[in-house]
Amino acid sequence: MQSFHIAVIAGDGVGVEVIPPAKRVLEKIGTLHQIQFAFEDFDWGSDYYVRHGLMMPAGAIELLRPFDAILLGAVGHPAIPDHITLNGLLLPIRRAFDQYANARPARLYPGVESPLALRKGEQIDLVVVRENTEGEYAQVGGFVYQDQPEEVAIQTAVFTRRGIERIVRFAFELARRRKSKKRVTSITKSNAQGFGMVLWDRTFATVAEEFPEISTESLLVDAAAMNFIRRPESFDVVVGSNLFGDILSDISAIIVGSMGLAPSANIDPLRRYPSMFEPVHGSAPDIAGKSMVNPLATILSAGMMLDHLQCTEAAQRVERAVAAVLAEGRARTPDLGGKSSTGEVTDAVLGKI
Repeated sequence: MQSFHIAVIAGDGVGVEVIPPAKRVLEKIGTLHQIQFAFEDFDWGSDYYVRHGLMMPAGAIELLRPFDAILLGAVGHPAIPDHITLNGLLLPIRRAFDQYANARPARLYPGVESPLALRKGEQIDLVVVRENTEGEYAQVGGFVYQDQPEEVAIQTAVFTRRGIERIVRFAFELARRRKSKKRVTSITKSNAQGFGMVLWDRTFATVAEEFPEISTESLLVDAAAMNFIRRPESFDVVVGSNLFGDILSDISAIIVGSMGLAPSANIDPLRRYPSMFEPVHGSAPDIAGKSMVNPLATILSAGMMLDHLQCTEAAQRVERAVAAVLAEGRARTPDLGGKSSTGEVTDAVLGKI
């Protein structure tokens, strides 16, 4: 019997609605694969901020450190600026635990319609690998003459050879393991950003030499955004900076049918610290409390957590169950054109497991 201690941060908005389905799926999987989960819930997020002026307590990182993994629902509230929620919870966890690899898979499942008019036989099955700890989200900079008419804001993107090299190598190693095109596409904007992005291009080329069996492509981010729409079937593993990966993964999520199908993993590939798993969709305050949020992104994120914990068969079982529910087409939340509730979709997944 394997046993894992999982920290759970449901967070805000629909986060509190999608975490219970993921827990139910993990518990069901556990009974079938001799895996025991000990969940510990933390009430951090925007409500905690309203009460305490902080998104999480001062000792939060040390509280999380002993866990095997972290399962996160969503963070964000319309009354609290995003830079407060982001810098108060998500970024500190990602940096403290060196979760430098953010993997965001996008697969067009049978039975789901893409908003794109794909040619016959075309399939979308890609992963956006986002550098997760530096780049444009490094938060290096500041204000001068703050709140005055002549106010100046300085924002510096930070790129290190070490940071670029390790995320690019992660992307190539992922491409090597995938049963697909064995292709890595690098995303930059080196025609306009002549230092950080040029370093990225040079480092990508150097690392690529270690993987001669993997084909490569380098695109400017504007061309990549266009090609995600024009030829999405051509992509396999896409690697980019923090900002570019964030933007492109939203595009990849929507072209496979819904943000409600987009899981993600914030990974420390060296397994020194707990990695964190969350849906891409955010707190979605417009539908919070209505039992209409799609739980599948969080369930798939839980599947990614199982894979990271080296419970491979259990992880595959989760994805097969989700795929079967989508192929059947009976239980669907409104984002996929259905009328099912969050609970009904969860029950359907549990039935397929």
